[in-house]
Amino acid sequence: MRLVLKNCSVLGLFIIVLIIFNSCGSRKNMVYLQQDSTQISNLYEQYIPRIQKNDILTIVVTAADPKVTVPFNPVSSMTNSNMTQSVDMALRPTYTVDNQGYITLPMLGKIHVEGLTRIQAIEKLRIELGKYIKDPGVNMNFNNFRISVLGEVAKPGSFILPTERVTVLEALGMAGDLTIRGVRKNVLLIREVDGKKSMHRLDLTQQNTLNSPYYYLAQNDVIYVEPNKSQIDNSKLGANSNIIISIASLIITVISVLTR
Repeated sequence: MRLVLKNCSVLGLFIIVLIIFNSCGSRKNMVYLQQDSTQISNLYEQYIPRIQKNDILTIVVTAADPKVTVPFNPVSSMTNSNMTQSVDMALRPTYTVDNQGYITLPMLGKIHVEGLTRIQAIEKLRIELGKYIKDPGVNMNFNNFRISVLGEVAKPGSFILPTERVTVLEALGMAGDLTIRGVRKNVLLIREVDGKKSMHRLDLTQQNTLNSPYYYLAQNDVIYVEPNKSQIDNSKLGANSNIIISIASLIITVISVLTR
């Protein structure tokens, strides 16, 4: 009987070591952007986000004489030096891009901005404002540049960003990085353009990802990190854990009775 118990102990130890070994990821599956012969040529300007329908833009018109900008800034007169930055931003005028790609501004009327970059839209507004104001300035930002990160990350969720220049690695950093169980070779990016969704896969272990047109994110992108095989197997085990624990307890009890 002691021999049986000894063999059971050895078997149990072997199983534990095997589980630990299988749960450990190799370097090639874990390290980001491993060095290879890839030539990094990705330029942000090639993939800069464009203004889309239903985007919300914060637009503030400036000039040497603040008084001449009042008609173009509906709430600018409400701001003052005593306001905090967050309150000041909340009071700034916002404009929603309609289904035809236009925004409607005071005095200027409807301006088509869909498909333009933020810099291009600013320049277009400066030209229109130049009809009324000498050397006008335009501050424009996305007010709803939101990305979502789901799956095997430390802090999944949605994030509203103050800038449209953000990479997939930065987004994962905001979510606390991938967990040890996340698959770095097959990260899914879901993007919607003109109402059509598309899915793209990124291998974060390869430097070539830096050249991907999806390395820089667009508004409303969703990143999903799938669990590795070990995590999936563990989830299956967890679903039956109560049964396994009960069976194990019964076996231990029987062995204890027989060895008395």
